[in-house]
Amino acid sequence: MQNVRVMRGDKVVLDDFSLRINAGEHVAILGPNGCGKSTLVKTIARECYPVVRDGSSMSILGRDRWNVFELRSLLGIVSNDLMSACTANISGRDAVLSGFFSSTRIFPHHTIDPGHRALADSALAQLQILHLAERPVAELSSGEAKRVLIARALVHQPKALLFDEPSNSLDFHARHSLREAMSALARSGIGIVLVTHDLADIVPEIERVVLMGKGRVVASGGKEEILQTERLSALFGMKVEIARRDGCYHLW
Repeated sequence: MQNVRVMRGDKVVLDDFSLRINAGEHVAILGPNGCGKSTLVKTIARECYPVVRDGSSMSILGRDRWNVFELRSLLGIVSNDLMSACTANISGRDAVLSGFFSSTRIFPHHTIDPGHRALADSALAQLQILHLAERPVAELSSGEAKRVLIARALVHQPKALLFDEPSNSLDFHARHSLREAMSALARSGIGIVLVTHDLADIVPEIERVVLMGKGRVVASGGKEEILQTERLSALFGMKVEIARRDGCYHLW
């Protein structure tokens, strides 16, 4: 993205936003609520579009024009919007299968073949939740549903995963399980873009942190350089302290 502006209604949400993420990179985008993080994810996924203006450009995987369904087949998205949309009375397996069609469920015009089902069960097994295949998503705990959503994001073997505030609404155990799953995925080699306001979401395998405030990139670099008390106090508008343990960071 180069000098990108994105509006939601009459409000400018991303303003002169510039960011480059390399293929296979593990990046965390950290910032307070309302700074435009979720809009950034929606812009990458082509749910929102930049304003056309001189000096502004955006390309994804080397292309600036995409059939949106082709693009989404190359990205795995885990967001709270999808969590809300995928809580109908469908099974865990059907929720995962919907990832092949960038939909929220299986509709009558969708054709599911044995190969699709095998890949769906493989994704569920990778997240250690194959036992949830037949259970309605609406009856799962938040942590279980989040893992189903990650399996949905993985089922079509994407080039990158986008996590938008993944630990929201999860209890301590579910958050720990989610972060373990994110670490394992990062070690598998897939690119990860994590958008969060919670420092604890930044698993050790994430090498670069981008600080975001008021619709712009404030700073970008390695974790050691960026995750400093002074920087984060300025970002969140209050005095904070940082602790580090086993490659994980915590803020209070």
